[in-house]
Amino acid sequence: MSKIPFRVSPMLATLVAEPFSRKNWAFEEKYDGVRMLAYKEGSGVSLISRNGTDRTSRYPAVVAELTKLDADTLLLDGEIVIFGADRVSRFQLLQQGKGQPAYAVFDCLYRDGRDLRHAPLAARRTALEQALRSRGAVRLAERLGENGIAAFEAAVKRGLEGVVGKDASSPYTEGRSKSWLKVKVNQREEFVIGGFTAPEGSRQHFGALLLGAYLQDRLQYVGKVGSGFSDEILGSLHQRMKRLARTTSPFSSEVREKSATFVAPKLVAQIAFTERTKDGKLRHPVYLGLRDDKSAREVVEPC
Repeated sequence: MSKIPFRVSPMLATLVAEPFSRKNWAFEEKYDGVRMLAYKEGSGVSLISRNGTDRTSRYPAVVAELTKLDADTLLLDGEIVIFGADRVSRFQLLQQGKGQPAYAVFDCLYRDGRDLRHAPLAARRTALEQALRSRGAVRLAERLGENGIAAFEAAVKRGLEGVVGKDASSPYTEGRSKSWLKVKVNQREEFVIGGFTAPEGSRQHFGALLLGAYLQDRLQYVGKVGSGFSDEILGSLHQRMKRLARTTSPFSSEVREKSATFVAPKLVAQIAFTERTKDGKLRHPVYLGLRDDKSAREVVEPC
């Protein structure tokens, strides 16, 4: 059987505060999904998440389409997403299984025996375009042009999550890189669940999640989220949190919630919010879903 002689961890973009434009950079749509590496080795395909978990069985339509690609060996990098009716990817659709998952592919690291990791991004994109011809469950990530400011304005107009700018001359390097820079249109970040409050009124199971992010080795409290939950999510999430219950707070800062039940900081939630206050708390947060592709220790406050 044909084999790819290595395994990789994904290259990660660095978050920047403002849109920008640079010569010889390309600007792509930032997708709101789950990062995934795809290994095609002969007739076999494996989908591996950013934390190394095999997710092949979770996305059979994507696997079936990857199997049909005209390449003996292929290593692709992209995002598993579900698009809404407005053609915008939304993590909550993926979390809730509402729609057909697609694989938006933005990089090609290996093709038919050739290691492309040290080739410039422009050459890898050419190889990717040659490998992909479908617009079904596997598709090319959309490029928004070479002008980063115009790309950001287009992303705002369409309601995209953001834009990723990439140095066209850069090789593929594992881990966080400044050759890929991301700018967010909407505020969506991951936070660690450190506890929950008691339900009030007609709500069952719990009232709100207590959230935090790591600053060095200390879990900083950033506030609570009480919206975005269906009855089914309230029940299933409560069951998971009960198994993690502890008597002491995992937060380094004080949490003034009389009804708080604290949990071991293991679960990671994706949260939408309007802004952060001066003391770092979330304003108008909404729960979008759990992330099983990231560990709690990866959730850090920006420096």
